[in-house]
Amino acid sequence: MSARTSLPLIDAPPATPAVAAGTLDAASATTYAEWFATLADPTRVRLLHAVASAASGVRVGDLATTLGISQATCSHHVRRLADVGFVAVDKVGTASVVTVNPACCTGLPHAADVVMGTLAAAPCCPDDLPVDVTTRAMSDEDLAVVRDIYAEGIATRNATFETEVPSLAELAARWLPGHRWVAERAGRVVGWTATSPVSSRACYAGVGETSVYVAEASRGAGVGKSLLFRQVVEADAGGLWTLQTSIFPENRASIALHHSAGYRTLAVRSRIARLDGVWRDTVLLERRRGDES
Repeated sequence: MSARTSLPLIDAPPATPAVAAGTLDAASATTYAEWFATLADPTRVRLLHAVASAASGVRVGDLATTLGISQATCSHHVRRLADVGFVAVDKVGTASVVTVNPACCTGLPHAADVVMGTLAAAPCCPDDLPVDVTTRAMSDEDLAVVRDIYAEGIATRNATFETEVPSLAELAARWLPGHRWVAERAGRVVGWTATSPVSSRACYAGVGETSVYVAEASRGAGVGKSLLFRQVVEADAGGLWTLQTSIFPENRASIALHHSAGYRTLAVRSRIARLDGVWRDTVLLERRRGDES
């Protein structure tokens, strides 16, 4: 890959404006207007959808064929999308390959939520829970399996900045008492969620940082949905008023799942830390208890 377009806008979407008071700051409004103006053309909307839905990069020629337009027209619309950071374009040999900017997948829905004022009406938690998944409090006897599931997440390099699997004692010491849970399916532990304190200061006693991990063989079966349901319901009942989590923008499924649980995107934190020597971004999400929002 010899060349790539810049991603000038979506890399760092504005922080959540003060929408509760019915206002939207001018800088955020200007940025969002540029995004929406780029999508004012139906061909660009179709093109962005095609790229975002693809499992990997798509050649411009293949996009033109899919959309039934000329390659020159397709290249023009790709450039417009790249100008605002919705997509990136790499030269692979003689072909131009288009990929979606992962930050766009969170920044664009967040912008729509801000403009439409829906962030103040967050849902409680995921519904339509799978009938074959149950959740219960995590015990010390579960820690070995929990550690194995965490190791699978570490290996993906899209779940955590941690690269070494912690000891059982280290894991057990991280989490708030009464806020760690496992999911079982067919009698086996297949996932877990836990909440860690963000500070030792008393004023932050109701603020926790959450984690959710699902065993590789059980992903896509609703395990994460069941765990998040238990997590947020128990947090509300247990006196936690704010839950926060950081997710790699490439982990789109996890971001969508957290949105369904009432988490909202606060920011994309560009180049927040290195993983294996490579700077990575994270999406910062937060969920507020209903009477504390």
